[in-house]
Amino acid sequence: MRRLALILCLVAAPLAAQDAGDKARAAAEALEAASVLLDTADEAQDRVAALTDTVRAYEDGLTAMREGLRAATIRETELSRKLSAQEAEVARLLGALMAVGDRAAPRTLVHPGGPLDAARSGMLVAALTPGLAAQAAELRADLEEVTALRALQQNAANTLQEGLSGVQAARTALSQAIADRTDLPRRFTEDRIRAELLITSTETLQGFASGLAKITEDETGPPLPPITDRKGSLPLPVRGVVLHGAGDRDAAGVARPGVVIATRPGALVTTPSAATIRYAGPLLDYGLVVILEPQADLMFVLAGLDTVFGEAGQVLAAGAPVGLMGGPAGNNMSPSGEGAGGDRSETLYIEVREGDVPEDPLRWFTTDKG
Repeated sequence: MRRLALILCLVAAPLAAQDAGDKARAAAEALEAASVLLDTADEAQDRVAALTDTVRAYEDGLTAMREGLRAATIRETELSRKLSAQEAEVARLLGALMAVGDRAAPRTLVHPGGPLDAARSGMLVAALTPGLAAQAAELRADLEEVTALRALQQNAANTLQEGLSGVQAARTALSQAIADRTDLPRRFTEDRIRAELLITSTETLQGFASGLAKITEDETGPPLPPITDRKGSLPLPVRGVVLHGAGDRDAAGVARPGVVIATRPGALVTTPSAATIRYAGPLLDYGLVVILEPQADLMFVLAGLDTVFGEAGQVLAAGAPVGLMGGPAGNNMSPSGEGAGGDRSETLYIEVREGDVPEDPLRWFTTDKG
């Protein structure tokens, strides 16, 4: 119902307001489609894949809704300032016109300059009146647009809140579906004792990654096909923007060989290609970490997650979920972000290692989606 109200509000709005709300309209439709996906996910043969698509659809719809709401807010602010600035000017013009109008009739008869100046005075009043009428019409149009934009913002905020509730439900359902999943293929079984020893004896990410290949057992099946031909075109594991490039120093002054991606709270993290999970769990000062092996001697390290999915040895298809970002949750949501932390308040660290050598991840991933 609220999405319908938003669309009706946009249709009835002045053209400029409709332009400002185009993204909001498209976002409302995207969120509606996402809610339909959520309703049908239980019937899907692959429930994890269906819910992954649902979460992605919600994330894209919410991003578009925030952008549309932001554009409408900026436009409404501009118009409000314009109207405030015009208010005094219009009042002065109205006062001047009333003063001229009150004295116009007598002056046409006894103008000190005679009949010619009386005619000129009448022409001045006639010229002022259409100009003021035009300005009044423009003012009225601006007021109508402000009214439409405020209604748009209210309906968009309601739709955004519904979308935030929907994506939370989809994430919860996805987590449960992954916990219930039992059909993933395996390439090896993790030697848990040796893995724990490696974790406790490792001081660097490089040392841990180098030792991973030595703590597996019962490795079976051929390795995954190489993905070198896709280098530079792989999607980022998470929706976000690059905050720090490879080698850049972070807020603590530490330079790392990977990149830092700023994400929104609760963002879904997926594998960019088919890959084997080499490790999933806490590691050093990186928080929760997932290390993926898409091909022999190539590893994608994803660090800083709040929740990780899967176990070492499992083989995932491209786009499969590997975890969720953290961040504030609850009903205190804002248009720019999913909680009090604001827009893109979480960070995912991504490192790529070929053999024992780190490589700039941006040589592997595209960064055209925020």
